Amino acid sequence: MDLNILVLPGDGIGAEVTGEAARVLRHVAGKWGHRLNVREGLLGGVAIHKTGTPFPEETERLAAGVDATLMGAVGLPEFDNAPPEKRPEKGLLKIRQALGVYANLRPVRAYASLLDSSPLKNTRVEGTDMIIVRELTGGIYYGTPRGITGTGAEERAVNTMTYTRAEIERVTRMAFHLARARRKKVTSVDKSNVLENSQLWRRVVTEMAREYPEIELDHMLVDNCAMQLVLNPRRFDVVLTENMFGDILSDEAAALAGSLGMLPSASLGAQSGDRVFGFYEPAGGTAPDIAGKNLANPIAQILSVGLMMLHSFNRYDVHNAIVEAVGRVIAAGLRTGDIFSAREKNARKVGTTEMADAIAAAI
Repeated sequence: MDLNILVLPGDGIGAEVTGEAARVLRHVAGKWGHRLNVREGLLGGVAIHKTGTPFPEETERLAAGVDATLMGAVGLPEFDNAPPEKRPEKGLLKIRQALGVYANLRPVRAYASLLDSSPLKNTRVEGTDMIIVRELTGGIYYGTPRGITGTGAEERAVNTMTYTRAEIERVTRMAFHLARARRKKVTSVDKSNVLENSQLWRRVVTEMAREYPEIELDHMLVDNCAMQLVLNPRRFDVVLTENMFGDILSDEAAALAGSLGMLPSASLGAQSGDRVFGFYEPAGGTAPDIAGKNLANPIAQILSVGLMMLHSFNRYDVHNAIVEAVGRVIAAGLRTGDIFSAREKNARKVGTTEMADAIAAAI
């Protein structure tokens, strides 16, 4: 098939790991006989440097004309004190909204050979296998009114958390569809004991669960969920939650996998025919302190290529081949610095490029 892909390298280590993942994608396309057409665009800090805006119009045009987008992380310390519209992260928020990717999927898996990389006890982490489904284009990150007004003692900041029934329904449907192919359990996370917003969320999710009688649904308050992710992560299968809660919980879940460098993600939008448009990116940040040093872990970005093949192109076989290759390479003891432990007798520390080379060879 034709694979029309936009690559947005991003900032910091984003460019490095995205480049390695694109190399693995080319390897996969060649192996399975796909015709690969790759274009490259700007997003985030690099876009500000070159165009003055974190989300150039040309990037929006390019993204609207492809089947899927492979993205690197955005954000740099030099922009920490910039106004909101001039921060790299604003580009990420805008491209999600402009192209309607409303559901973020973050698979969290504890590889048996990486249990020592987690700061938690092996007995807590072993067997963890979940997907966090985060609503992506609503909630407090997009709600209005927002802003900072006044001066002195009267200076105040306002952010608004808002959701419509339709926004809750569509991401809930995504979570239940995923659960059907897994262990058939959805945990919906909210703060309904305090927030009216969460009360609507819980009511809509409960109503929709009636359409999926084979799926077990339970509800959990977000503070308890944060604790249970550490105490008993095996209890979770599909975790469904709103934008800000999902942002925080999915990063906490990185401790279960050993590193943010192990967590891929897929941000999915509307379906057209048999294809789903999506952005695919690692869960981690730009790590500017190690950028350009061949130290970053490319696994999350490479696994994101696997999610692309699964969700946007319906190639379960290619997705599974990438996941299995990562598992074999990890089992063989190859480690980037973030997942290296001196306690492992067969562990060997490698760089970004060598890790990607090994995964490509194992596919």
